[in-house]
Amino acid sequence: MKVPEPKITVLMPAYNAEKYIAAAIYSVLAQTFKAFELLIINDGSTDTTENIIRSFSDDRVRLINQSNQGIAAALNMGLLNANAGLVARFDADDICMPERLQLQYNFLLENPDHIIVGSDADYIDKNGDFVFTCRLPAHTNAEIAQLALTKCPFIHSAVLFRKAAIIEAGGYNTNAFAFQDHLLWSKIIKQGKAFNLWQPLLQVRLNPESLSIDEKWRTRKFREIKYTTLKSRSITAADGIKLATIGEKQYSLKIKEGAYYALCGKKFLLNNYQPKKARLNVIRAISLHPFRLDNYLLYTVSYLPERLILWLHKKGPSRLYR
Repeated sequence: MKVPEPKITVLMPAYNAEKYIAAAIYSVLAQTFKAFELLIINDGSTDTTENIIRSFSDDRVRLINQSNQGIAAALNMGLLNANAGLVARFDADDICMPERLQLQYNFLLENPDHIIVGSDADYIDKNGDFVFTCRLPAHTNAEIAQLALTKCPFIHSAVLFRKAAIIEAGGYNTNAFAFQDHLLWSKIIKQGKAFNLWQPLLQVRLNPESLSIDEKWRTRKFREIKYTTLKSRSITAADGIKLATIGEKQYSLKIKEGAYYALCGKKFLLNNYQPKKARLNVIRAISLHPFRLDNYLLYTVSYLPERLILWLHKKGPSRLYR
């Protein structure tokens, strides 16, 4: 079923996503809202990602291949080729709830002064098992406007936005390694209203192969550049090179696996109190990185009652769980 004039372009960048992309595509095609196109930017995948995409016969699926240039460049390519005025971001390892597009479309239709709408989300592990529900720190426009710059106001793969506003803001900055979305949001929330729906509208998959790692695992220099960039809403090419250099050093499979297991351990304690599962994940993180003292602290804390853990988090989240 081809949509000649889609109301929404679902924009999905993909790089070596063969493990999960079929499930992601199925979840988009199963939407109750039908007037969409699914635009997939294959960012130089070297596995069977392209073959899996081409196995879908639905005319709403569009594929653009490009050499590997990174997620920001892939998203900018998608913005240039999106046929709809509304763009829904979505990642190749996540799962859309069936009513996601309909609910967000209705919101922007009923609120023309809003330029972006996101939502809460359920997080799952690499096997698809539920880990926790992410409740964003801000939902209304007033709350988002007051949010500290260091806190990202949206889950990237959960947003639906007006394409014109994103293009006016310059699109995704390719220098902002790993936080190109956060930098973009810091610009566009000055242009119009923003909102997050309280209902979880997708499942975000935590997995070691993801491009993102826990902020706590970043170097101090990386965080300094990031927060300076968010404050000024701009970044130099020189700082972009510094970020990329730091990031590439951290993107070994061992580091990503360690960050993944540590994050799952934290969430199984703080957001979904299952201390046994938390300890299993933390033990794996320790085995990969035996010199990270924070993992030993987390393991010790896992034996405390839930109320005490929540109290400790409230008193000093930067030490235990950030």
